[in-house]
Amino acid sequence: MLIGCPQEIINGEKRVALTPSSSIELQKLGFKCQLQSKAGLNSQYSDEEYKIVGVKIIKSQKLLWQTSDIIIKVRGPEKEELNLMKAHTTLIAFIWPAQNKKILNELKKKNINVIAMDMIPRISRAQKMDALSSMANIAGYRAVIEAGNNFGKFFTGQITAAGKVPPAKVLVIGAGVAGLAAIGTAQSLGAIVRSFDVRPEVAEQIESMGAEFLMLDFPSDSSGEGGYAKPASKEFIDKEMELFKEQAPEIDIVITTALIPGKPAPNLWPQEMVKLMKAGSIIVDLASEQGGNCELTKVGKIIETKNKVKIIGYTDFPSRMASQSSNLYSTNIRHMIDDLTPNNDGKININMSDDVIRGSTVIFDGKITYPPPPLKVPAIAKSNGSLSKKSQEDLETEKRDKEKKFGRHQTTLLILGSLIMILIGNFAPPTFMQHFIVFVLSCFVGFQVIWNVSHSLHTPLMAVTNAISGIIIVGALLQIGSSNFIVNILATISVLIATINIVGGFLVTKRMLAMFKKS
Repeated sequence: MLIGCPQEIINGEKRVALTPSSSIELQKLGFKCQLQSKAGLNSQYSDEEYKIVGVKIIKSQKLLWQTSDIIIKVRGPEKEELNLMKAHTTLIAFIWPAQNKKILNELKKKNINVIAMDMIPRISRAQKMDALSSMANIAGYRAVIEAGNNFGKFFTGQITAAGKVPPAKVLVIGAGVAGLAAIGTAQSLGAIVRSFDVRPEVAEQIESMGAEFLMLDFPSDSSGEGGYAKPASKEFIDKEMELFKEQAPEIDIVITTALIPGKPAPNLWPQEMVKLMKAGSIIVDLASEQGGNCELTKVGKIIETKNKVKIIGYTDFPSRMASQSSNLYSTNIRHMIDDLTPNNDGKININMSDDVIRGSTVIFDGKITYPPPPLKVPAIAKSNGSLSKKSQEDLETEKRDKEKKFGRHQTTLLILGSLIMILIGNFAPPTFMQHFIVFVLSCFVGFQVIWNVSHSLHTPLMAVTNAISGIIIVGALLQIGSSNFIVNILATISVLIATINIVGGFLVTKRMLAMFKKS
C-alpha cells in the first residue's frame, strides 16, 4: 500500500506527518511512501532528504490524494482536501470528532476509514502513539520560553554588583503532561515554581520536580477518565478562587493548562485575578483554543491589559517548534501504522477487537464508530489518596493479616528446615554438617536482609545477586586459613569476585538514583 503525506494548508501550520527517519521505518513494514513537494520544508526537511531515503516526491496535490491508499496528516482535512479524497482511503490525523461532526459526516459519505490521533486511549500499551502527550509536552516547554521572551526579566535570582535580582515566581495551573513540562522548564531556568491541580494524586509528581504543590484544604475527587480532571463542584471552585487571589499579587508568570475532554476550558483566571497581578506579569493560556482558562484571553493573539499584564493566547505552540514536533508526531504515526500492520506486509488491518485501534477509529466501513465503547481496563487507575477513613482502616487490617500470614509461613518453614537438618545430621559426617549449617544460615540471613530491601534503593536483580555474593563471601571467609593451599587460593578469589560484584551493584544503584537528582 502507498502512504501519502500532503502539505498542511492551514495557515501557520508548519508540522509534517512524515519525516525522513519515520519513512525508513514505514518502508521496513512493507509500505511505499510519497510526499507532496515542499511539505517538510517548514520543519527543516528538504525534498532531497526524502528522496535519499526512498520517498517519492509528488508536485501535484491532487495526484498525491488520488494515488495514496493511506493519508497521514497533522490537521484534519479542509473542504478542498475532502473533495480530493477517493473512497476506501484510510486517513490518519488529528480529527477532534466531538467538535467536528460535520467533517465526520462528510468523510462517512465518501466511505473513508478514519483514525483519529487525538483519540488514542491513555493506556500503557498505547503510550508510544500518544500524540496528544507528545504535543502537550512541547506546548508546555514552549509556553515557558514564550513567557520568558515577553517577561523582560531573569528567571533565576542573581546577586550582582548593581544589586540583588529576585527569581521569577511561576504558577502552573494543571499538572498534566503540558503542566509538568512547563514546571520542569521553569524550574531548570531557576524560577520559583508553584503548581495547582484539582487532582491531589499529582502532588508527588509536582514536588518530585522541585515545585511547590498548592494544597487546597477541601475534600475532592476530581480525577476523571484517562487521567484528565473532571468538572469540580461550586464549593470547590470558590475555595480555588480564594487560593488564586492569594497567589495573584506575587506571581510573575501564570501558565494555565486545564482542559476537560469534550467541554469548554474552565475559567480559572477571571478578570479580577488579572487586575491583582503586577505590571509586567505574563499569562500564557494553553487552553485558548478551547475558550481559554483566562477570561481575557484572545485566541491566537497577545494582548496587554490596562495594568500592563500580557496575556498570550497562541494556539500553535507545537508548530513553533515544527522540527521537534514533526519528529515526535511522525514517530507516533509510525507506531500506529506498525500496530495496524501485524504481518509487516505493507497492508493495514483495522482490527476493531484491539482496544487501541478501536478507541482511535472514528469511521470504519462507512459507519461512524465514535464514541468508542468503554475500555475493558480503566486507562489510569484512580489514586487512593482520598480514601475514606473506613477504607484506610480496611487497608491497615489487610496489611496486618498479611504480616501474620507471612509470620506463620516463616515459622512453618523454620520448623520444617530444622526437622530436615536433624534428619540429615543423623547420617552425614560432622565436618559436612558444620559447613552445611553455615551455608543454610547464610541463605536464610541473605534472604531476610537483602530480599526485603525497597526496590527504589535496590533493583530486584541486584538484590538477588548481592544475596548470592553474601553467601559466597561468608563461605569463602571460613575457608581462608585452611591448611590446603588450593583451598586458600580458591577462597581468596571467591572473596575478591564476590566483593567486586557487591561494590559494583551499589555503584550502579547510586548512578541510577543520581539520574533523578538535579545537578
